[in-house]
Amino acid sequence: MTDRLTIAQPDDWHLHVRTGSILKTVLAHTARQFGRAIIMPNLKPPVTTVEHAMAYRAEIIAALPQESIFQPLMTLYLTGNTSVEEVKKAAESEHIYAFKLYPAGATTNSDAGVANIAAAYPIFAAMEKHNIPLLIHGEATNAEYDIFDREKIFIDNQLSQITQQFPALRIVVEHLTTEEAVQFVESSSENIGATITPQHLLYNRNAILAGGIRPHFYCLPILKREHHRLALLNAATSGNPKFFLGTDSAPHLTSLKENACGCAGCYSAHAALELYAEAFEQADALDKLEGFASFYGADFYQLPRNTRTISLEKQSWTVPMDYGDNDNLITPLRAGEKLHWKVLAT
Repeated sequence: MTDRLTIAQPDDWHLHVRTGSILKTVLAHTARQFGRAIIMPNLKPPVTTVEHAMAYRAEIIAALPQESIFQPLMTLYLTGNTSVEEVKKAAESEHIYAFKLYPAGATTNSDAGVANIAAAYPIFAAMEKHNIPLLIHGEATNAEYDIFDREKIFIDNQLSQITQQFPALRIVVEHLTTEEAVQFVESSSENIGATITPQHLLYNRNAILAGGIRPHFYCLPILKREHHRLALLNAATSGNPKFFLGTDSAPHLTSLKENACGCAGCYSAHAALELYAEAFEQADALDKLEGFASFYGADFYQLPRNTRTISLEKQSWTVPMDYGDNDNLITPLRAGEKLHWKVLAT
């Protein structure tokens, strides 16, 4: 049995850190584990220009612990008003790494997202030309679609068409949740990659609904049936470089989660690598964690792999019930429960 694991420092290829006081509460959790992270742009207002992204990046850097080496990798929010000129500016910036596509109404702060995806094809063409990746929240948003089927419908109706129309466009299918999505990524070209979250590796939809409604397991795309979880776990632990780490850690105030209309998102940054280690250990695949966490995402984004290392030790510890202060309390995933891996101080 492995009691200690040392790997190249990982990166988080899908992260929400918000802004203001919440940013200051959560950022250190990510910075202690990860060398870099792709920062999501769905603020209010959304980050739609290079100038806004640079200001947001400066805020993130100012909130980092002293002597932190963490690098925020910025993205722009794709809207119906995104221009070809903005794509060119993003490609010329040393700090913009992708555009994020939210179908309008798909998730938190997605109201400004793209309502007519076909109308965005000229923007996709510009991204393909300038070699800048497209990150996709892959869910159909029509009200008549069952929430558990929305990922598959989006793949069938939209994503398959995008990949055919733009074969050289690098696309990350964010936070996979279904067996069908795994199969789509596996059968697509090398330009198609995918991130997988810790909650989708560890839990199925019973975590939200069995024994009462548990809002801190509610995220979008929503947790699915057990056979989908197993398909995700098999993909993550397969050694296939198309699949890599992206927590989708999403800090929401406890008061907004424990609410008559609770918001979607799981906060996992406090124990991200420990949660992934738990999932990989359950699959008897700890030897595959380094590739998934530290190598494949960097390779997909055409960035150098990290040269520093990080170690985890088999050590039980209890997750705090919350983080932040009285005005900004955030309930983390597995609050009050024991975890059995711990990242060692670097």
